[in-house]
Amino acid sequence: MSSSITNLVHKLPALNEQLLTLLKSLSAEEWQAQTVASQWKVKDVVAHLLDGNIRILSMLRDGYQGETADIASYQDLVVYINRLNADWVQAMKRVSPEILILLHELTGPLYNTYYASLDPFEKAAFSVAWAGEEESKNWMHIAREYTEKFLHQQQIRDAVQRPGIMTTAFFLPFVEVCLKALPHTFREVPATDGTCIQLSIPGACGGRWFFFAHQGQWQIGEAAINTPITEVTITAEAFWKLVSKSKRAVDLEAFIEVKGDPLLAEKVLSMVSFIT
Repeated sequence: MSSSITNLVHKLPALNEQLLTLLKSLSAEEWQAQTVASQWKVKDVVAHLLDGNIRILSMLRDGYQGETADIASYQDLVVYINRLNADWVQAMKRVSPEILILLHELTGPLYNTYYASLDPFEKAAFSVAWAGEEESKNWMHIAREYTEKFLHQQQIRDAVQRPGIMTTAFFLPFVEVCLKALPHTFREVPATDGTCIQLSIPGACGGRWFFFAHQGQWQIGEAAINTPITEVTITAEAFWKLVSKSKRAVDLEAFIEVKGDPLLAEKVLSMVSFIT
């Protein structure tokens, strides 16, 4: 596993500072800008991020279960979480941007302090289902939280055309965590030993990753074990939209290049690294 992934708790405060600086700079019009998340404007995404802080502090730090649900399947989980998200965002429509910022200033540091207090290798309260894990360590749960914080802040920045976190420091860890979904995505694809797939993200904050079959299992690595039979190249901006299902591969064709086996490439491009 990458040490950068297991250590992401130390990046959360910096990511939060980037968010607060961004929010304080937004005009009234920008708070109402439409994001790539079709149901949400900028203000709705900010409210959703706040929900994440409060929910984690209440449920995990304070052990308060205000609402429970019978969840028997992954689809049950998706429906439940989507309802929670929608209920919160709707309620926050009556709250001003100024109050949202104030609440982020209060809860963000508390959220970061809570996660920093955890043993990264202890069992997490929640598993990372999109990676196929029935049980996760705290480091992986925190890594999933990092991707949520990165994604929603980037949705805001994309909507108001403010760069800032599409950098090596913030974006590369996001990619590495998201790629943990690939083995689960390929779980029903026969793993013929030696099969190798290359994923490339060009540009200053990009890189190359290799996905290969070894001893009957699909694995992610930083070096090829054989010449890749399939190569997928996708821009950084298209990558975060694709893995969050903000856009589908068909919508991003101009930003994707495929060489080799088209079926394997299609499978790579079907990867989803968020509960949607």
